[in-house]
Amino acid sequence: MTPPQQNPEASIDVELSEEIAEGTYANLAMIAHSNSEFILDFIRLMPGVPKAKVKARIILTPEHAKRLLEALTENIGRFEEAYGDINNPTDTFRFPTGGFGGPVGQA
Repeated sequence: MTPPQQNPEASIDVELSEEIAEGTYANLAMIAHSNSEFILDFIRLMPGVPKAKVKARIILTPEHAKRLLEALTENIGRFEEAYGDINNPTDTFRFPTGGFGGPVGQA
């Protein structure tokens, strides 16, 4: 019995609800990891507000985290070819006093 062949050109039918399509604004990402997963917390930090809220948490396997890194690197390169270099921030981010709780990391 031969195993079913997989077509590398096959497309995936992805459903995008209206709610998810609207997106969620985040201006800070915190990253933590264990030996089996990467946890990406996307946070909205507002000036003058001492409490920030995690707006989305994405949990990835290490392999998928690496694929995400490669995809971001490739897409940033394409963006900069089309629109010019993205400026690196010149200010240093400082966490508000008291932090956010949970594991600390930053991107």
